[in-house]
Amino acid sequence: MILKNMRLIGADMNFASDNAGPAAPEIMDAVVRANHGYQSSYGADGVMQSVRNRIRERFEAPDAEIHLVATGTAANALCLACLCPPWGTVYCHRNSHVEEDECGAPEFYTGGAKLTLLEGAHARIDPAGLDAALRDAAPVGVHNVQKGALTLTNATENGAVYDTGQLRQLTELAAAHEIPVHVDGARFANAVAYLGCSPAELSWKAGVKALSLGGTKNGLLGVEAVVLFDPRHSWEFELRRKRGGHLFSKHRFLSAQMDAYLEGDLWLKLAGHANATARYLGEQISSCENTAILHPVEANMVFAEWPRRLHQAAYERGAGYYLWPHAQQLEGDPDKLLSARLVCNWSTTESEVDRFIEILRRN
Repeated sequence: MILKNMRLIGADMNFASDNAGPAAPEIMDAVVRANHGYQSSYGADGVMQSVRNRIRERFEAPDAEIHLVATGTAANALCLACLCPPWGTVYCHRNSHVEEDECGAPEFYTGGAKLTLLEGAHARIDPAGLDAALRDAAPVGVHNVQKGALTLTNATENGAVYDTGQLRQLTELAAAHEIPVHVDGARFANAVAYLGCSPAELSWKAGVKALSLGGTKNGLLGVEAVVLFDPRHSWEFELRRKRGGHLFSKHRFLSAQMDAYLEGDLWLKLAGHANATARYLGEQISSCENTAILHPVEANMVFAEWPRRLHQAAYERGAGYYLWPHAQQLEGDPDKLLSARLVCNWSTTESEVDRFIEILRRN
């Protein structure tokens, strides 16, 4: 993504995206180890069984089926295609990734299913809004799209986390209308680390049927796991993955990353560090004059606003982050408040935060 008024390459203080961060050394070591000798292709490598065992153990789900893909968009879109028919609709938040950042992939892979957009503070779906949408669905039967699936993002695109109670409230509404629930867990590790609960409590025990378990935003080179708590969808997912061009031949390099990610709960350690650094960043921004935090800092993202002149100073000093929403411009009234998104990753340091905060305080 290339945006105006943005400096990313070579930034000393890079808060642009957790995608912009490096891969963790444990992951790089695992990929190098996987490069020795020969392994069966297309997911038949020996490490993939270890991945299945680790995820089933971590999630207390011995019957879960697990499949790997390289991108979050593939994980979400292929998974939703298994849950929602072409004549159905996927209920999602207006600011969800499947709505704003996947270029119609869910609609494409489902064969034309619709997205029904819902509201809610901090990109969490409002239960009353979901209830109303479900009750009012398909009023004239065959002429309307049917209720298909519900997808939730945890942590949300605004950095908030659904706790187990909030999650269950929504999944129970979905269950009452007999539709399955998918979780876009690109930052699921951050949500688990924030709440301190078990992965099971934040997924199938709360009524979730399928999870896109993210890794790329949390220190991996590029791999996401689709965890199907209802294994009946497993074969269909495999067929859709192959037909959609997302089955890797040298699959062992995906398996190696995910296996190392889960070993010794590295995934939660990396996410915990990113969360803690974001919390520190939010606290420091709050201590500056003329600033405000716009959403809860519960995962690894901070949404805040401060005067345009401070944004100009930050960019001039080499800071990298996005004005959010993107349509804002750096040119104009120096005292006008502009909002921004800043993201921490597993490698972000407090010294980077301190250098950034110094700019806000001195200008």
